[in-house]
Amino acid sequence: MGKKPLIVLNFKTYTEGMGENAVKMAKYCEEVSADSGVKIIAVPQAPDIYRVACSVKIPVFAQHIDGVVAGSHTGHITADCVRSAGATGTLINHSERRLLLADIDSAIQSARRSELITIVCTNNVAVTLAVATFAPEFVAIEPPELIGSGIPVSKADPDIVRGSVSAVKRIQPDVEVLCGAGISRGDDVAAALELGAAGVLLASGIIRAKDPKAALIDLVGNI
Repeated sequence: MGKKPLIVLNFKTYTEGMGENAVKMAKYCEEVSADSGVKIIAVPQAPDIYRVACSVKIPVFAQHIDGVVAGSHTGHITADCVRSAGATGTLINHSERRLLLADIDSAIQSARRSELITIVCTNNVAVTLAVATFAPEFVAIEPPELIGSGIPVSKADPDIVRGSVSAVKRIQPDVEVLCGAGISRGDDVAAALELGAAGVLLASGIIRAKDPKAALIDLVGNI
C-alpha cells in the first residue's frame, strides 16, 4: 500500500452505498484519491464487489470472509470468491461481525492463500496484541461504543491508539495500525496519524453525509 496514509471506507449495509449507489460512492473515492494522492479503499457489500471493481481502479475490499474453502459451506463467503469478484483485500472481525480468535486466524490464512490483504478490526489493546501475532497486513482499532458516534477514538481514547501501535510494533513491526470509530473529519485523520496510525477506517461520516464527495475532500484536506 506504500507509505501514504490510507483511508478505508466501509459502505456497511447503508442504502447510500448499495447497488448503483455503491458504484457512485466508489467513484467519489477514486476521484478524491486521484486529486489528493491519498490512497482510498472502497469496501462495499459482497454482492456489490463485482460491479464496483469493474467501475473503478482503486482497491476494492470485502467486508468479511470466512475461513472456509470451496465446498459444502452454504451461506459462507470464501476468500477465493471475493477475489474472483475483484476484491484485493478484506476486513475481518468488524465489531458488527465479530469472530473468535480461532476463526480470525482461519480467515487470515484463507485470505493469504487467495492473496488478499487483511485488515483485522480489534476493540482493545489486548485483542490487538493477540491478532498481531497472526501477522495480518493491518489491524484497525475500533472501540465499539464509539462506532457511529461522531466522537473519534483518536480524541476520546488516544491511549488505546498509542498502546495498540506500540504493542503491535513490538511483536510484528511490519503490521500497520489503522484508527477507526467516530472518524468523520480531516482533523480526526490528522490526530490519528499523529498517534502513530497508518490511516483510518470509517463509514457513516462519509457514506451518510449530505455531500459524500465534499466530506471525502475535507477528510484528506489535512493530510
